[in-house]
Amino acid sequence: MDSARVDSWLWAIRVYKTRSAATTACRAGHVRLNGDKVKAAQAVRIGDELRIRISGFDRILIVRQLLVKRVGAPVAALAYEDRTPEREPQAALGLRDRGAGRPTKRERREIDRLRGRDDD
Repeated sequence: MDSARVDSWLWAIRVYKTRSAATTACRAGHVRLNGDKVKAAQAVRIGDELRIRISGFDRILIVRQLLVKRVGAPVAALAYEDRTPEREPQAALGLRDRGAGRPTKRERREIDRLRGRDDD
């Protein structure tokens, strides 16, 4: 076997929970193979670079092994090389609990200070 479908491979290495989710991501343009948007049936080969957009961030994967059947997580981790850059941690933006009501004047000032919108 010298190639595999990109949606099947992404499902087999556990990037997506279902193959249909991988297919949907390909249709939506969230998967790029060597810089080009791909369809679900596009062939992926060893050495190819995949950029997958998940939750607003890109994952960069290099294909090291071709898989078409879903395997365990330790085996799946050997099938690719993850070159995703580290994400910088994001600070909490003063989110309030749902149903907490309208913030008081003091709470609103604290929220504005956290978000960097203080008028001082």
